[in-house]
Amino acid sequence: MSSSEKHRVLSAKRRGLASERIAVSILEELGYRVLEVGRKIIINDTEIGEVDVLAEDQSGEKYAVEVKAGRLDVGGVRQAYVNALILEAKPMVICKGFADDAARELAEKLGVRVVQLSDVFLVESEELYSIVREAVEEVLTEYFELFYGYTAHLKPEHYEILSAIYSSTSIEEAAEKLNLDVSALARHIDELRKQGVIPKWASKYSSVKRVAQILVQKQSVVSALEESRKLVESLKSLVDQLKALQGALHTLTQQLARTQQVLASLEKHAEKNTQEKALSN
Repeated sequence: MSSSEKHRVLSAKRRGLASERIAVSILEELGYRVLEVGRKIIINDTEIGEVDVLAEDQSGEKYAVEVKAGRLDVGGVRQAYVNALILEAKPMVICKGFADDAARELAEKLGVRVVQLSDVFLVESEELYSIVREAVEEVLTEYFELFYGYTAHLKPEHYEILSAIYSSTSIEEAAEKLNLDVSALARHIDELRKQGVIPKWASKYSSVKRVAQILVQKQSVVSALEESRKLVESLKSLVDQLKALQGALHTLTQQLARTQQVLASLEKHAEKNTQEKALSN
């Protein structure tokens, strides 16, 4: 199982536990007394199921309560009814509403009481942390992909607009730097979005400004890397030239050595001729 799959499994478990804790609090606020949480259903020494909460109202009537983190479907209605029947209690479900009309009609027919809560009620701090974390991770992923991933080639006019947006505190200031009105700048931004320079998810100007910052800084990094590449290539060329010059100097040195040897030989030969003439005279 991958780490993402494990995270999803753990998130589902945390969501269920959080929903149960919130449901217990709600039951107590409604005047019910919680008798047991996680009541096992056992028939002939065999565990066949579990009820999330066993509660009692002020008149002593017991309720087998099922807690659903999502919406209640037909299967959930049947499960709540059967479990309550076995425990000789009335069925109740706490959830975020019905999945469809069939579930609603079946619950009414079987006498299953349904306590409907909005999405907010079944979000605990632990679950909220997970939701916010996932949202932040998704946003960070989008920005990292924007910086490290492929970006459409920035033309000079694109760079000028993005630089103005990045270096300004407001769209009005950016428009003024570009000698445009705000509506004209908005059209340019929309055109950049159509061309794929600005991602479509950057719909708010604050997001456009952050994207502009990333793209401008990325362009600066790319330009610096390109200059570094050119410098490295120039250094390599210089090294090659130095090696060639070193080879030429080595060849010249050898030629000079041979020339010196020839000159020395000629000097000896001339000296010998001079001595022979002197002796002959």
